[in-house]
Amino acid sequence: MAQRYKHTNIKKDPDTKRRMFVTTLYPKIPKSDNDIYIITKEGDRLDNLAYMYYGDVTLYWIIAQANHVGKGTYWLTPGQQFRIPTDTLNIVKLYNDLNKTR
Repeated sequence: MAQRYKHTNIKKDPDTKRRMFVTTLYPKIPKSDNDIYIITKEGDRLDNLAYMYYGDVTLYWIIAQANHVGKGTYWLTPGQQFRIPTDTLNIVKLYNDLNKTR
């Protein structure tokens, strides 16, 4: 299975017994006084920013969700202001709560 589906839940259709991926839900990420704001520069990518600020490239989705970046790219346009949420423990907990019972 591809690495990008590592955290995606799988369910089986009771009739056909086929496995299906369950849509992943992402929480709304409230603003905090502790958030970091940056201006993107040439070559910035979501996964690299996640590694720089969180030490974990797989948390790129937190930055994407906080800044309403759609699917399809890791690359960011230079000169944009981006919010880097700092409360990753609670954000990951919200994510897990949304996706655990599905």
